[in-house]
Amino acid sequence: MIYEQRVIFGDTDQMGVVYYANYLRFFEASRAAYWRALGKSYKDLEAAQVALPVVEAHCKYRAPAYYEDLLLVEVEITELRAASMRFGYVVRRGADVLAEGFTRHAVIGPTGRPRALPDELRASLPVRADRKSVV
Repeated sequence: MIYEQRVIFGDTDQMGVVYYANYLRFFEASRAAYWRALGKSYKDLEAAQVALPVVEAHCKYRAPAYYEDLLLVEVEITELRAASMRFGYVVRRGADVLAEGFTRHAVIGPTGRPRALPDELRASLPVRADRKSVV
């Protein structure tokens, strides 16, 4: 799934370059768009008594992004385990890869304890396990 993100002035630092931590915000926005593209939202996860806190995040920066750039963030699930999942991301400006990364999420229930992802949610998730890791 591809998510479009326009860089706003508030995303940049004093040098006019996207501040490094904002890539994690771009990852988060693309995850929300991913769920919407599947016809779901985070509210559906809450209704299924599931939360997906980030337990690990990684971003490898390759080139800078600037104010007004139109970024394309490719997002996909690259790993789905019993009580965790991993999203992979590639951030591009046109054909140029600016950053690659991933976030790993625990699957937890209302008590905060790990739990299995409900079968109906699991069945609706495409997983692309052939993607090369950036770590």
